Formats: sequence, structure tokens, C-alpha cells
Amino acid sequence: MGIKSINWEEEMDEEQFKNVVSGVLVIDKPIGLTSHDVVQIIRRGTGIRRAGHTGTLDPRASGVLVVLIGPAVRLSEYVSASDKRYQATIRLGSSTDTYDAEGIVTSESPANHITEENFDEILQTYVGEIEQVPPPYSAVKVKGKKAYEMARKGEQVELEPRKIQVYSLDILEWDPPEVVIDAYCSSGTYVRSLANDLGESLGTGAYLIGLRRTKSGRFTLREAVPLRRLKEAFQAGDWYKFLIPAADALGDWPAVELDADQVDLVRHGHRIPAEPDSEGWSRAISQQGDLVALLEFNSESGEWQPRKVFFQS
Repeated sequence: MGIKSINWEEEMDEEQFKNVVSGVLVIDKPIGLTSHDVVQIIRRGTGIRRAGHTGTLDPRASGVLVVLIGPAVRLSEYVSASDKRYQATIRLGSSTDTYDAEGIVTSESPANHITEENFDEILQTYVGEIEQVPPPYSAVKVKGKKAYEMARKGEQVELEPRKIQVYSLDILEWDPPEVVIDAYCSSGTYVRSLANDLGESLGTGAYLIGLRRTKSGRFTLREAVPLRRLKEAFQAGDWYKFLIPAADALGDWPAVELDADQVDLVRHGHRIPAEPDSEGWSRAISQQGDLVALLEFNSESGEWQPRKVFFQS
């Protein structure tokens, strides 16, 4: 049930509210906390155990962290696959073993000959569908072990390249040896690897010294609440004012509004008629604005097939 259809102070007690609440909290995560730390803070603050984030944000990074609560956690696989946007600060002239400022410098080379035009020319070669090797210090698993655990033990880490999509890369600030870029990319992109690869292409080395996620899926910093403010709201007991309806978690998906009879059909897994130009996936929304299900278009029957049902009576 979406929060916008609940006035829990008038209609139900707090315990009842916790049992039905389903939605999204968009957090502006501060530097120093893991994504799991933030989820734990939210579980304690809301009293709702069923909560999870939709894409890890490194402890050294800040910015948009999307947390799903209640039945909305079942949307995780779809929200996690959404595109991301970052503001990344890169230092030219040296490389590190972790591809960021936490690592040991492995090489150094003068970068004072690199102009903004040179840098941008190389930068644009990374736009499009590319293959990227994750950093050795990452959570990617190799033969059942996390790569960073192997790397810390001095073991050789051989990671396979992955196909990613980089939609755009733009220079925001040019102040060598530091440069700030805007990176708009698919889920699964490692900005640390991008920084390291740029350094190799430039012949100077480079590593990431700052990262801020500005967008995750449809959510941006404009919708994000600073964690400090959310903690204050937990204390005040009005944190639910920051809760976004579950139906909005995939707000960039098409929506199909259902009448009462169709809600009942979809709840029981039955197909419903679709418009002639329908395709792909869509959200099924009740007339009250609640997320009922995720639907997939069946081209053979010309109907919507429920794939994941959320609505509860």
C-alpha cells in the first residue's frame, strides 16, 4: 500500500502502520558509512525489519542511496538495474592499487602536458558500450571469494571484463592535476576503474579521489533526505513524511490504471486486456494510486500478464 493512501494517525495505530507500509526512502548518504550501515539505521528507526538498498554505494562515496521498505523490497531487482549518475573527482599523474586514494601508489608520471582538450578527447572514447574490468579491490566474487579479500591477502586477482553502457561523460571542473567529471552510466559501472583506465589511456596514471552519486534510477539528490534529517525524524516520530509510494519506485515505467474488477483479476494472476500499442513491462496501479503488480505484455494474446503481484486487501 502506498503511503499517500494512508493517514495512519487517524486510521490505525503505529503497529498496524508498520505491517502495511511499503515504499521508498531516498537517502543522501554521508561519507564514512556503508550502505548496510544506512539500512540498519533505517530498520532501527522505523521498527520495520524488511528493508534493503538497491545498489551499494562505497563508504568513501556520498549521495543517492535508494532504500526499499516493506513489500516494496520485492522491486529490488528492477530498481537495482537502473542507470546511475555520478560526480567524480579524478587526480592525474599517478595510479594506485585500489584505483582510489585509499590505495598504495603504484606508478607516477608527469601530467602537466595534458590539456583539457586532450583529456576530453580521451574521455569521449569511453562513451558507449564498452568492456570494463572491475577493480581488484571490489566485492566481485572469484571462485566463491570476494576479490578484495583475495587482494588483501596478496593473492593474484584475475577479473573478467564486463560489458557496461556509458551514456555520457562531461568535464565539470578542470583544475589539473584534478578534474571533476559527470558520469552517466549503466548499473554495474565502476567509476574507480574508469578513472584508472583514463590514466592508462593518457599515459599519466589517474585515480579516484572523490565520488558523489547524483542519480539512481529516477531518483536524484532533489528527492534525497540527508541521513541526519531522517534520524531527527525518527526521534520526532514523523519519518513517514519522507516515504515515497512504492508505485513511484519505477516511476519511469509506463503505468496501467486498473479498475476494481481488474485489480481483483490481477491479484489472482489473471491477464487483462492491453492497448494495441503496448509493449514490454508496465506498472499496474489502482485507482487509489497503490502499486498492484508488475505486468509483462504478451504479444501473442495482446494482454498484460501479471509477473509480480504486490497488492494486499
